[in-house]
Amino acid sequence: MALWETLAPRRRQAIGRWRRWPGNLGIVVLNSVLVRLLFPTAAVGVALFAETHGWGLLHVLKAPNWLAFGASVLLLDLAIYLQHVLFHAVPGLWRLHRMHHTDLEFDLTTGARFHPLEILLSLGIKLGVIVALGAPATAVLVFEVLLNATSMFNHGNVRLPVPLDRLLRRFLVTPDMHRVHHSWHPDETNSNFGFNLPWWDRLFGTYRAQPRDGHLDMTLGINQFRDPRELRLDLMLWQPFRGSTESYPINARPERTDDARMP
Repeated sequence: MALWETLAPRRRQAIGRWRRWPGNLGIVVLNSVLVRLLFPTAAVGVALFAETHGWGLLHVLKAPNWLAFGASVLLLDLAIYLQHVLFHAVPGLWRLHRMHHTDLEFDLTTGARFHPLEILLSLGIKLGVIVALGAPATAVLVFEVLLNATSMFNHGNVRLPVPLDRLLRRFLVTPDMHRVHHSWHPDETNSNFGFNLPWWDRLFGTYRAQPRDGHLDMTLGINQFRDPRELRLDLMLWQPFRGSTESYPINARPERTDDARMP
């Protein structure tokens, strides 16, 4: 993805990698160490444990393997979508999640820029869903690979031909689709919550096709923490405990323009 961004970038970045990547990659290292220490078996291990004990809805229903696999991948993706909406809708959770949105540019490292407290909370929710479903370990493994791969892809600063983007976003969240979610207009920030499958946004009315300012001219981030010094790792980690959520109108969704309705 980094090579693709170099060869075919979608947008010119005013703030280069040398200024952003140390903090973003530092978060990746910190989160990886933290998760390994607190959840050494992670999602697949929990799925194996639940499977051994026959826990979860799919085990109770004695669903055939093919159905359990497909339903688990689909429902885990729905759970991630709903969790994402929740982190935007609840002010206390938004404090954690907004660090992801305070990146002043948009590239593959943005896809891994999550506060450690959000990572731990999100993982706890995901493990609970896995146990409640009784998701097969193979389905969990496939879902984890898809989730991480698509997060890197749909945060990529990469250029896709418009016809290809239009086709792909019927089955997959594309970079142009997800970039709208990182606009500083609150109604656009509160759209396109999907990471992997694009269907939930269309189903629940949170889909927005294009940013009102266009992909090349749109302003990324939110209206807080816009000083480039906020890209430092220490200040990023401290963001949930600073400022207020009042300047961010949760779930503000004014009337869309005709451009925003384009397919």
